Amino acid sequence: MSEDDENDRREPFDSGATAASLAFGSGHETLDPRAAAFLEKQGRLIELQIEDLRREDAIRHWSLRVRHIGDVLKVAFEIAVAFIMIVLAVGIAAALWSASQADGLVVQAFSVPPDLAGRGLTGEVVAAKVLDRLAVMQAQTQSNRAPASYATNWGDDIKVQIPDTGVSIGELNRYLRQWLGHETYITGEVYRTATGLSITARAGSAASPTFSGSDADFDKLIGKAAESVYRSTQPYRYAVYLDSQNRSPEARAVYQRLIVSGSPTDRAWAHVGLQNLEGAQGDFVAGIAELRLAIREQPNLLLAYENLANNEATLQHDEASLKAAEQAVALGEHGRDPTLVAGTFRERVLEDEAALASAFGDYRGQMQIDRQVLAETDPIGNRENVLQSDVSACGSLHDVRCMRDAWAALPAAPQGPFVMLSRVASRQSANVALRHWKDVAADEPWVVAVLVKSGRLGRVFLDRGETPISALAAANMGDVAAAAAKIARTPLDCVSCLRYRGKIAALQKNWPAAEMWLRKATAASPSLPQSFTDFGEVLLAKGDYDGAIVQLAQAHKKGPHFADPLDLWGEALIAKRRSDLALEKFAEAARYAPNWGRLHLKWGEALFYAGKKDEAKKQFAIAAGLDLTPAEQSERGKFAHV
Repeated sequence: MSEDDENDRREPFDSGATAASLAFGSGHETLDPRAAAFLEKQGRLIELQIEDLRREDAIRHWSLRVRHIGDVLKVAFEIAVAFIMIVLAVGIAAALWSASQADGLVVQAFSVPPDLAGRGLTGEVVAAKVLDRLAVMQAQTQSNRAPASYATNWGDDIKVQIPDTGVSIGELNRYLRQWLGHETYITGEVYRTATGLSITARAGSAASPTFSGSDADFDKLIGKAAESVYRSTQPYRYAVYLDSQNRSPEARAVYQRLIVSGSPTDRAWAHVGLQNLEGAQGDFVAGIAELRLAIREQPNLLLAYENLANNEATLQHDEASLKAAEQAVALGEHGRDPTLVAGTFRERVLEDEAALASAFGDYRGQMQIDRQVLAETDPIGNRENVLQSDVSACGSLHDVRCMRDAWAALPAAPQGPFVMLSRVASRQSANVALRHWKDVAADEPWVVAVLVKSGRLGRVFLDRGETPISALAAANMGDVAAAAAKIARTPLDCVSCLRYRGKIAALQKNWPAAEMWLRKATAASPSLPQSFTDFGEVLLAKGDYDGAIVQLAQAHKKGPHFADPLDLWGEALIAKRRSDLALEKFAEAARYAPNWGRLHLKWGEALFYAGKKDEAKKQFAIAAGLDLTPAEQSERGKFAHV
């Protein structure tokens, strides 16, 4: 290896070491002045470098901080821009959605002659008058139909539109609603004629009639124009309005047009509307036919089944009424009918369930459901109907105190004679079950007078409701001949008429006739317990105890919570000298009619014959504190020594 190569491998030059060598020499004895000066300069240089490095470091940190702040501000700006864009997008989407859902009624300013405008009847004022008239008609139109089920619905959203000047948010929103929405726009004009004024109001581009008259007829012309708008935009509601104004022929014509040209929902509800018109005239057969057509159009239309049940019940077609009521309850279990007014569905279904419980003799169950109905908000005003049903249910439970309390709970001032008529009918029904025949007869003259004044409608209720009840009351008060004459006038497709014919024949001891009528009654209502109960009671009175038990067992099977067949079954067992078996029947009956005086009387009698005199005494004491007929009071006296 050469020397030069070796020198190249030496340590690099170290200024500090050189300075030290120069300063101290080889032995470090003395300081070389040149070295001292060099060291001083070197120290200052190092200090300057350190200061420079410090400044650079500070600048670098500041630069990094500025850059970081800039990045943060940039991100914040981008987020703010994104947020603004999102807000704008949401706002636009909301505006578009709101516009697409718009379905109200907009009455635009009418064109009017200058002289009318000069008198204050500007286009906006005329539009407001039309709107006011539409609002009045809307308020007078009470219907169970949900607004959303109409092909054209503007509900309560009606307003006058006054055009904006220039471009504004309001004007833009209006354009969107016109473009995307379903609002109904009403335009029109008032103009001078040779004889006065003419006014036309039109919905969209549809043709509309023109109404003419003198200046003095201006308000009438406004009314006619508003009606033409209501008719063209809301035909079903318009028909309901016409009916409420006693303009039934016009309402019928509108319904019939809907059946020809309306949607399936419109057609179904038009048939319901026609049923209402038929029912008001007392033609329930035609009404039932319309309801069956409505069901064919809309098989899930709950109101059609409810009205069908009521119409059939009015005619005393018990089996057909039951089937319709069962279908209504079954529909209720599947959820809300969207064509019915929101908020009424649960109440309606509860009322249907209560009616079904009553049909099967479960009167306590009916009243429990009635309490649930009364706990609802009562949007369709059925509180009166529920309280009336309580009156008759209490009577069917043979509970006088309950019946009187239910009657006292009715509002003090009934609205109109038909509400009072319905109340008295419920009281008569209760008194029939209680066997308070004098009270039934006491209500008869007033009821008959009201029904006779009601024309064909009243005749239906007279023939199928009041006459059978009054005939049965007359028979039980001893005037069997008058009763037979009355009941003979009743129709033969009326189940209660058949039942009462049989019971009146039994009071005459005409057993063949009694059995014939009651067989007809059970055949006409094979699913219900009442006719079988009456048949069992008649056979019991005849002395055919085994035959009575057969009928009463059938009644109990069909109405397991109906106390009457159980009580009569117990009485038949007493007559067969099987009081021991009768005790079970009376105990079960007491679960369903706990305050029935006759039941406790017969229960005590069975206990007495079964040798349980202490228990019999308790039942006789209970009976003494409850309602007993004079005959039952006399029977109770036979056991006074117990």
